[in-house]
Amino acid sequence: MNHRTPAALPPVTLDDVRGAQKMLSGVARVTAMEGSRHLSQLVGAPVHLKCENLQRTGSFKLRGAYVRIAGLLPEERAAGVVAASAGNHAQGVALASSLLGVRSTVFMPKGAPLPKISATRDYGAEVRLQGQVVDETLAAAQEYAAETGAVFIHPFDHPDIIAGQGTVGLEILEQCPEVRTVVVGIGGGGLAAGIAMAVKTLRPDVRIVGVQAEGAAAYPPSLAAGRPVAVEHPATMADGIKVGRPGDVPFRIIGDLVDEVRTVTEDELAAALLLCLERAKLVVEPAGASPVAALLSDPGSFEGPVVAVLSGGNVDPVLLQRVLRHGMAAQGRYLAVRLRLTDRPGALASLLGALSVVDANVLDVSHVRTDPRLGLTEAEVELHLETKGCEHCAEVGEALRAAGYTVIG
Repeated sequence: MNHRTPAALPPVTLDDVRGAQKMLSGVARVTAMEGSRHLSQLVGAPVHLKCENLQRTGSFKLRGAYVRIAGLLPEERAAGVVAASAGNHAQGVALASSLLGVRSTVFMPKGAPLPKISATRDYGAEVRLQGQVVDETLAAAQEYAAETGAVFIHPFDHPDIIAGQGTVGLEILEQCPEVRTVVVGIGGGGLAAGIAMAVKTLRPDVRIVGVQAEGAAAYPPSLAAGRPVAVEHPATMADGIKVGRPGDVPFRIIGDLVDEVRTVTEDELAAALLLCLERAKLVVEPAGASPVAALLSDPGSFEGPVVAVLSGGNVDPVLLQRVLRHGMAAQGRYLAVRLRLTDRPGALASLLGALSVVDANVLDVSHVRTDPRLGLTEAEVELHLETKGCEHCAEVGEALRAAGYTVIG
């Protein structure tokens, strides 16, 4: 099966998904379904979070990888498997292979986060760092497969992968039988296709809404064209759904069964990640937070009960720090200002005093006194402030101007 083109592969059926569920018993966790009071109030109906960020390896990817590798012929297992991934798929293939006693080689980009590289190795894979971007890494993995006979495990474009991911849909119906809308992030489309196949076959009345990052949204133009269309240079912080072209197999299913595909901005992704952390106490990566971002962007357009699938929680700590700061800034809770003042004793103290009057908490101060752009008696100060919302940010700016300061950035 692994040598056939996607067009020649068999379709995915509900029986395939049910078979995958039996295969995954005792391997993949039945992840928790958590209610969200805050999102429920916004939407005006119950909202539940399907916590695949708490799955083994930190994402749903183990499901499909295990089903795909378990279905290999004995001679294919003996040849080993190979995959290319910047993170979640790498870890899913590594653990699935170890559980099944199959040798795995995973190609990762040279710039992949160190925690993801370390986790993939810990799960038992041989990791090879090759290529600066995922496309180059993918080419290296496919070349390795051709040279060695190892079976290439595609992250989303295979029926077995889709059947495995579809087990999330079966769990949603078991845990929330009254569900009316399922919201799920889309990259290549394996998870959304699997969930749609399972849910729509059993409950055709349930609405399936896919979500893509605005800067990597290949599905809207592809669905409009009736065929997969590549997006050049996809750009988003949500690397889990940063896919330039839909998979052929999931595209056909999504075109038939997914009711709508929406896009969300980087600011909305950051705000959603922050909400998951603060309100739900869940660490979620940007891709995993995309359904929550869609709920935040237009809460009144979803019929409840709603299930939002948090697809993964493997976020690099450095990225998490940046995203949280970005999310706080988008909500007016973090403000960076740059201004010039006269370089004299007490000038900085006076500036901080002006900020204390409006109750802005100073997190960091950068004081530059020597720079070709500055006059002889000038100094430049950059302040990072904790604020209380957009109105408070405006109040801070007005207080600085009223005190005679010129904000330059």
